[in-house]
Amino acid sequence: MERLYLDHAATTPVRAEVLDAMLPFFTRLSANPSSMHAGGQHVARELAAARSRIALALGARPQEIVFTSGGSEADNLALFGSLTGRFERAHVVTSAIEHHAVLHAAQALRERGHRVTIVPVDREGLVSGDALRDALDGTPAVVSIMHGNNEIGTIQDLSNLTAVAHERGGLVHSDAVQTVGHIPVDVNDLGVDLLSLSAHKFEGPKGIGALYVRPGVTLAPLIHGGGQEGGRRSGTENVPGVVGMATALALAVAEQEETMQRVSALRDALIDGIMRAIPHASLNGPRTRRLPNNVNVRFDRVEGDTVVLGLDLAGIDTSTGSACSSGSLEPSHVTRALGLEPAQARGAIRMSLGRTTTRADVERVLQVLPPVVQRLRGLAGALTV
Repeated sequence: MERLYLDHAATTPVRAEVLDAMLPFFTRLSANPSSMHAGGQHVARELAAARSRIALALGARPQEIVFTSGGSEADNLALFGSLTGRFERAHVVTSAIEHHAVLHAAQALRERGHRVTIVPVDREGLVSGDALRDALDGTPAVVSIMHGNNEIGTIQDLSNLTAVAHERGGLVHSDAVQTVGHIPVDVNDLGVDLLSLSAHKFEGPKGIGALYVRPGVTLAPLIHGGGQEGGRRSGTENVPGVVGMATALALAVAEQEETMQRVSALRDALIDGIMRAIPHASLNGPRTRRLPNNVNVRFDRVEGDTVVLGLDLAGIDTSTGSACSSGSLEPSHVTRALGLEPAQARGAIRMSLGRTTTRADVERVLQVLPPVVQRLRGLAGALTV
């Protein structure tokens, strides 16, 4: 039987249309867009067209898009770039469930003398406006709150949080890697000053992302060199990647409403089926303010990594909220931030659906998962006797 891929939050396969759009830029359209000759200028025009398509999908203008190597670089550029050379000691405010690209960048900024405040979340992973307001004290601040969480699928009320931060004079960045291409994302509606995205999360290629930068926001570059991207990110542009990202995003946005409805219905069917079939199973994250493709559940008396391995043996690719830290298995910082005990947090697994996921795929999981959990619980019980 063909393997079933349910790890789309980690990465997505490249769409055939995207690959087709990219291929010419590896061969006959491979000139450097900074070159003055005709070939270079042709590629430069294609690069500009792709930038315009990406900007259009976000409600932005082309000059507000800075290409990066992916979401992690975009997050780092947003935080380091907005602070370097502007403030000797600023205030970085972020949430307890951010991606490590943001949390580790914040830690590095703390080591450079900046103050860092981690805002807690509630049991569904939501940041409250009051909690954010309490964290801001009027000193120069950069606020980084992700739009949708990569582990538990929580979608923040970002426009409200942005308004709160702006009231206190904060600059707002959002890691929207999990939402762009999956739900409507308009930088003007959200009110953000900086926003990160990554192509491989919406069926584009790996190694290419972007940072939206609102006019008036000054960024110091992380990478110095030829001054590409308006001096904000040097290095010859990854033209095949940019074209692939633009194509993937245009397709995702065009199909977004239908895909959201269909995939969220499959998500709900999977959640409901798990809750009916497996005793002592719980949903991590909210039921409503949730990414359409995200299912994160935990099982009492079972380690999530063993469930993932059991599903892997049955030909189903999933992931766990746990991460290896210093050679030992630690519970995910995201599930721990929800207030779960370590044993509860370690019981979590994530299944992330994709555009091509079907009802038959959901039924296959519901046939395989309950006996896997039952068998593992039986083994755990035998070991404790």
